[in-house]
Amino acid sequence: MSRVYTVAVVGGGIGKSHIVEGYETNKDRLKVIAICDLDPIRRNALADEFGIERRVENFDDLLKMDDLDIIDVCTPPMVHYPMVVAALKAGKHVVCEKPLVGSLAEVDEIIELEKTSRGKLMPVFQYRYGNGIEQVKRIIEAGIAGKPYVGTVETLWRRGPDYYTVPWRGKWKTELGGVLMTHAIHPHDIFTYLMGEPKSLFGRVATRVNAIEVEDCISASLEMESGALASFTATLGSADEISRIRLAFEHVTFESDHEAYNPGKLPWKILPRNDATKAKIEALLADWQDVPSRFQTQMRRFWDALEGLGPMPVTSRDSRRALEIVTAFYHSSETHEEVSFPVTEGHPKYRSWLPEGFR
Repeated sequence: MSRVYTVAVVGGGIGKSHIVEGYETNKDRLKVIAICDLDPIRRNALADEFGIERRVENFDDLLKMDDLDIIDVCTPPMVHYPMVVAALKAGKHVVCEKPLVGSLAEVDEIIELEKTSRGKLMPVFQYRYGNGIEQVKRIIEAGIAGKPYVGTVETLWRRGPDYYTVPWRGKWKTELGGVLMTHAIHPHDIFTYLMGEPKSLFGRVATRVNAIEVEDCISASLEMESGALASFTATLGSADEISRIRLAFEHVTFESDHEAYNPGKLPWKILPRNDATKAKIEALLADWQDVPSRFQTQMRRFWDALEGLGPMPVTSRDSRRALEIVTAFYHSSETHEEVSFPVTEGHPKYRSWLPEGFR
């Protein structure tokens, strides 16, 4: 019989999506027993909706619950680091929304803490999951795609003044960044998940759409470790909303479904260069089994990892890569210099990418 792990969700915003998509669909393995939120109206409404008895205001109360296995951190970014550290030190497993923390130094501290912690950490990158991206990943890993040539990532979303009425959004100290941190971080993670490690980046950021502190437009040119070239573009001022990822390999070109908030699902375009490659792909995918998108598969694979049935689906090192890209963007835009990876201790923005005056 499958073990059922108990979960507390901290933060009722994106936390509701975790419950609906991730825990309700895996309730034979993961059971939410507590809701923690500072807002009593939201806390009680969410608990009532899903029949959850424990309604907690103080995060520290969760650390004392002996029958609680997992703490799922869905709070504003500025409190991720202390909550993740406290939960790991208390021996809990941890799920944490992006961005994991607010600097590369903090990521590295958590990576060290994980080595001695009884609990395991899974950052959230739910856009990795779905039939489309899973098929592309399978084709690439099978060697059918061949040499990677170039790739493009476009995160063209829309956010206006109403979005920034939420007090913590649009501010360096609380959101920790703009479109790079809160929006494009997902498609950029998909890109490196499929195309591998970046070697260098030259980027620019700008604030052109909204009256906020952080950036809402970005563009960059990258060189990958494989030698492939790439470009990233994002804005929060698009008339429509798409997330488009296009990857050109030696034998196959891939393009994501353009759905802004679920690019992992079908249909991805899979364009083989010739009939021989097409036949290899058809044979590889002949017995395909459904991969549900977003949180449903990520949470299921988290359970698998806890049970020793598979690897952790997303790791703190995956989050480090994502935050290295963020750090490189800000440094390159500020200095007009190309940034080489990895970004390590001694780099000017290793301990914080926030501008002077906001740290």
